[in-house]
Amino acid sequence: MCQLLGMNCNTPTDIVFSFTGFATRGGRTDEHKDGWGIAFFEGKGVRHFVDHQAAIDSPIAELIKRYPIKSTNVIAHIRKATQGVIALENCHPFVREAWGYQWVFAHNGDLKNFAPQLDGSFLPIGTTDSERAFCYLMQSLRSRFGAQLPTLENLREFLSEICREIATHGTFNMMLSNGSALFAHCSTKLHYIERQHPFNTAALSDEDVSVDFAQVTTPQDRVAVIVTEPLTTNEHWTALQSGELKVFVDGRVLT
Repeated sequence: MCQLLGMNCNTPTDIVFSFTGFATRGGRTDEHKDGWGIAFFEGKGVRHFVDHQAAIDSPIAELIKRYPIKSTNVIAHIRKATQGVIALENCHPFVREAWGYQWVFAHNGDLKNFAPQLDGSFLPIGTTDSERAFCYLMQSLRSRFGAQLPTLENLREFLSEICREIATHGTFNMMLSNGSALFAHCSTKLHYIERQHPFNTAALSDEDVSVDFAQVTTPQDRVAVIVTEPLTTNEHWTALQSGELKVFVDGRVLT
């Protein structure tokens, strides 16, 4: 299956450290070499990069590791294909518009016999179960809430409901963001960490790289990182429970 990486912050922050370790899993320290992608929110805009090459071999991935794009919400994905050929249109994350906002989605898992009826408001471009699930999720959102953007609490309640429904077809680990919050649903495996003052030094598990966050942050900064498998060896990561949906806003998980 694939792997997911998300970041949610209270101030624009770069993801270079986490992405460096994450991208290594795209063909060097793990077998996820069937494409990758990343999306950064900047205001209401999104910088969106996808590549059908393995992340470890991709010149675009090298650009991301060297160019510190700052964002408050980031979603990244490295792919091991289970449904759909290796092609650019099948690379996550996927992006759609609703209520004047961009929505970014990525999925890890395999959905069996998942053929929802789509009404044409959101249609897949590629051939993955993941993109079908995203289109169905967005269609269901619009059907439930109409022309009015739902509140954060209504979004959380609805997403918990729709994720449970989709997960009846198989594994549905997913991340979704509209630029103001990041939603993460766990079927089998997701972990998160919240970093805040006083910041410490972190060491990657997939690369011989460490960073002293105290040197690159302010006392007011808060950063939450969500990932399939923990990225560092010397920090405490919290595992999400199966069936759990977490909402991250301004660098912390909402209770």
